[in-house]
Amino acid sequence: MTIYLIVKYLHVLGAIVILGTGTGIAFFMLMAHLSRDVAFIARTAAVVVTADMIFTLSAVLLQPISGGFLMALDGIGLHERWLLASLVLYAIAGLFWIPVVFMQIEMRNLARAATGRHEPLPAHYFTLFRRWLVFGIPGFGSVMIILWLMIAKPDF
Repeated sequence: MTIYLIVKYLHVLGAIVILGTGTGIAFFMLMAHLSRDVAFIARTAAVVVTADMIFTLSAVLLQPISGGFLMALDGIGLHERWLLASLVLYAIAGLFWIPVVFMQIEMRNLARAATGRHEPLPAHYFTLFRRWLVFGIPGFGSVMIILWLMIAKPDF
């Protein structure tokens, strides 16, 4: 096995983790939210925040490192439009993902506080949830397009 295959494997694995964790987080947050069970929302949001910090963050940090190594090993550069487009989309995904993490933390905290006081969720939670959904679409969509660009490497 060559170093190139090892690095490529890690790069693909990172993409899988980002997409898989993102999909799982979105699904579980949505299901908890739809349940309207404040304690369940608090527990789910706590797990979601932990998963984002462990899995998504580590994969997000791994991607540019492994991608940079692949560029060097493959001898490709930013003159490749698919690569440049991928990097722009990666920045866009990050610009949407970072606020989403803070929204998840705040939603978790609001749900925990409401659970502790045996109160319903405050209106701000629902505002954050709507914003979380809106931010998730371009953030996750960018990652989906990056995956296609990685595979197809179109010459456009």
